[in-house]
Order: sequence, then structure tokens, then C-alpha cells
Amino acid sequence: MTEHTYRILMNGVTGRMGYYQHLLRSLLAIRNEGGIALDDGDRVLVEPVLVGRNAAKLDRIAQELDIPDWTTDLDAALAEDRARIYFDTQATSERKKAILKAIQAGKHIYTEKPVARTVPEGLELVRAAKAAGVINGVVHDKIYLPGLRKLKRLIDAGFFGRILSVRGEFGYWVFEGDLTPAQRPSWNYRAEDGGGVVLDMFCHWNYVLENLFGRVCAVTAKAVTHIPERWDEQGNRYDATADDAAYAIFELAGGVIAQINSSWAVRVERKELVEFQVDGTHGSAVAGLFGCRIQPRVRTPKPVWNPDLPTTENFREQWDEVPDNQEFGNGFRAQWERFLLDVHHGRPHPYDLAAGVRGLRLADAGLASSTAGRRVELPAQDEA
Repeated sequence: MTEHTYRILMNGVTGRMGYYQHLLRSLLAIRNEGGIALDDGDRVLVEPVLVGRNAAKLDRIAQELDIPDWTTDLDAALAEDRARIYFDTQATSERKKAILKAIQAGKHIYTEKPVARTVPEGLELVRAAKAAGVINGVVHDKIYLPGLRKLKRLIDAGFFGRILSVRGEFGYWVFEGDLTPAQRPSWNYRAEDGGGVVLDMFCHWNYVLENLFGRVCAVTAKAVTHIPERWDEQGNRYDATADDAAYAIFELAGGVIAQINSSWAVRVERKELVEFQVDGTHGSAVAGLFGCRIQPRVRTPKPVWNPDLPTTENFREQWDEVPDNQEFGNGFRAQWERFLLDVHHGRPHPYDLAAGVRGLRLADAGLASSTAGRRVELPAQDEA
């Protein structure tokens, strides 16, 4: 048996997502379980190197998690030949310049989304990675999660018949920060720092829609800032200049219509923080991050609405839960394993920087639609 060790520069793991999902629950889980087994009996091992600006935080995390190496010098880290992969989970405003440096250093690239603040910046990364011949990937965690994997299985099995529509509800109440500290970083609510729910979530919705239902052809959206003032991590008041909610209609290739509400100013009255209802001629499903409930045509009730009498039916009890008849792991870890195997075998990663740019293009179109108050079409082909 041969062990193949990949040293990975992880930039931005002092933040919530970087620490919990990418470091703790993905790479360290892979490391602590002895790596990824290959078909020939070999193993792919991982060796994370922490990179960031706050030495005290990096040192604390490294000691806590038994990680030997950390640095605040990105240039020195990129100069190390043994480090073959660069991962970026910094604030969006810092991402492009760091990824370009990593590409120039010949590193394979894996990054959180949005890949950049604008489509032109994203295309610059695509072209640079292509010219350098490095394998590149963008986090597409949602399609690796149990609920959406069950939904994909239903689609592949023909459960829905002809799919008609998708309705999505995402969001939760993010506290303003005065009485109760906010549970998201303050930069998320400043447009000048790359914040905004459209830029964040439309990148997710693009890959969810295109991988499950079809390419997004057009969007009609309204982006708003419901809460105009918030308080930052130090308790200082600031103006919220980025949108904190968006209401959108997406027209998909093949005629499917998707409506998705995204909000950080909504209270949750559903089973999960995000749910998608898919309606088809032969059945419907409601999928969250973990669960998936179905109602086939043969079990669809025939309610009659009487405005003079209260409804006595419990509609949620008329749906069946799709069983967990296979083991579903952490979605972030699942994509990390796929990316590492693609790097090891020298093959393209399917969810690459170009896919990330498509997400940016949808966010741009959504903001343009909101500003102009009109429907915006998206190009059929990528520019990259």
C-alpha cells in the first residue's frame, strides 16, 4: 500500500464556515480516519496548513486540533513546493487576489463561493486557472446533502413525471446585534465588503437548479434591505448597505419555473432552514438539507375549500418520508473527497471555477432585475 499525502493551504479557517465545515468536519475527519481509500489499496492522506492574518487565533486552533503548521505569510506558504492545493474561505473581497497568487504558484484551487465579487473578476480566475493547467473546484455543498441527494434520486427514477415547478424557502432571523449578538459576520451586510443575500445565495441556487432541474434562462427578482442598521462584532452601530432578502422567479430550460425566497429577516416555520417543494404531474416532494417527504399522484387527497368552515385536514400528515436507506455523510466532506480524488487522478472537477462564474452571473442578473424592475435573460453559453 502506498500513501499519497496532499499538503493543503487553508486560508480563512478562523471563520465559522472554514473552521467547522471545511477544517473540523471535512479535512480533519478525513485525516483522523486514515485518509481516503483508493480502489488499488493505496490511500490519499491530507495535511492541512492553516493560513490567515490573526496569529493568535491560528496558534490556538493549531494547538487545539493538533495541526503542526500555520502561518500568517501567504506568499511564503505558496512558495512551498510540497503544498499542492490552495483552499480559500476568506471574505469575498479578499478572494480573487489570493487565488490568483495561488494559481501563479501552480497550486490546484478549491474555494468557497462566491468565487469573486463580479463576473469579470470570476472570468479572470477561470482563464488564469485554464492557462496554468491547474485543477479547480468551487464549493457546491448543497447537492451533496442528504435531502437533495434523495430528491435527485426521485428525479432520476422518474417519480415526478413531468416536473412543473420548484418553490424554495430559505432563511432565518439574523439578530441585529444590539440586544443579541448577530450570528453572521457584519461584513455580510455591507455591499462594499462583498456582502448581500443575492451574491451569497444566488450562487447556491444556480448550481442547485442547474444540477437538478435545468439551466437558468431568465430571472425576475426583487432585492431589499429590510433592516437598515445593525451592530458589529465590537458592538458598534453601522449602516447595512447590502440586501438582506431577495424574492425571485427563475425560468429554467425545459419550462420548469422556480420561485425562491431568500431572507436573513424571516422567522422559521418549516422543518428545516431551507426547503424546496417540487411539483410534477405524477407526484410532489418537499426536500430540505436532510429530509425529503413525498406525495405521489395515487395518494394525493382531494381537498375542498369551504371559507365558512375551519380546515380539519392535517395536510403535513398526508406526506411520506423518504427513508435513510443509505448512509449520508457531511456534504462538505463529500465534495472535499471528490475534489481530492480528482486532483490525485489528474482529472477536471465537475464543479469548477466556470460553474462558480455562472453563479455570479445569476447574482448579477438578479440585482439588475431588481434595480430595473424587469425580467433579465441569461446567456446560453459561458464566456470562459
